[in-house]
Amino acid sequence: MAKTVQEKLDAKAEKAYEKTHKKKWKLTPGNITFNILNYLFFTVFTLSCLFPFYYLFINTISDNAMVKTGQIALIPHGLHLRNYIAMFSLSDLGNAFVVSIARTILGTALMVAASALVGYLVTKQEMWHRKFWYRFLIITMYFNAGTIPWFLNMSMLGLTNHFAAYIIPGIVAPYNIILVKTYIESIPNELEESALIDGAGFLTVFRKIIWPLSKPILATIAIFGAVGHWNSFTDSLILMQNAPQFYTLQHRLYVYLNTSSNIGQIMSTGGAVGTLTSSVMDTKIIKYTISMVTVIPILLVYPFMQRYFEKGIMLGAVKG
Repeated sequence: MAKTVQEKLDAKAEKAYEKTHKKKWKLTPGNITFNILNYLFFTVFTLSCLFPFYYLFINTISDNAMVKTGQIALIPHGLHLRNYIAMFSLSDLGNAFVVSIARTILGTALMVAASALVGYLVTKQEMWHRKFWYRFLIITMYFNAGTIPWFLNMSMLGLTNHFAAYIIPGIVAPYNIILVKTYIESIPNELEESALIDGAGFLTVFRKIIWPLSKPILATIAIFGAVGHWNSFTDSLILMQNAPQFYTLQHRLYVYLNTSSNIGQIMSTGGAVGTLTSSVMDTKIIKYTISMVTVIPILLVYPFMQRYFEKGIMLGAVKG
């Protein structure tokens, strides 16, 4: 079918535009050298970041006798999963894993909900003493009483040796509230105004308009919260001294990595731990395996949230 006159005109206009606006960039020797050095630097940097995880992993799945003598460096040998199976047979480690999972999920969910709601409220002029409360939140980012007053405060509140000590202090996160507030301010006001005209209240607007549109920044702060909860062990170390049933996975890792007597006790007991004794006869392998057990879950979560993280952190950090 022959082209119509309009199609021919459109084709000519497109060619004219390309000829006028598109330029062929020629790379100079300096540009080429810079690109090569740039790619080389970031390749080496990426490999240097990934290699420790790779080294740990191959040493946990390789022949234990070769690992003990330091023969595993780049390529695994004698592949097996006995170390991981033996580790998960430990009752205290399994309980610590459950505590860490529960803490991460519950703590992150409550933190995200509170950050979203407070971040929305501080954008409203109708909020009672809005500027005071917002500045009060910001001040807490720069000043704190220190570890001892924090411990005394938690003790007076009855949060020592209690699972709630992991959740309650982290619900209000000032930095995340600031990110959410900045992001919400970038949402067109017309959307909220039209809903208010139709009779919706602030909570209805928040639930049906603000919350769905804020998913990128909420996913971003969810990553912050999840990583923080998963990696934290200081609060478990200080607050759970008399409640080993509430030890987190990171706390157990700390104990195993720094207390040789505990490792010796593990390797000398029978029952389920007897499996560990038969498959893992060196403390170094125990340390490698436990390290990977604590790192793998958060590494598996992050790639699925990365696209939200990149979009949310840019939009939440800069108001257009």
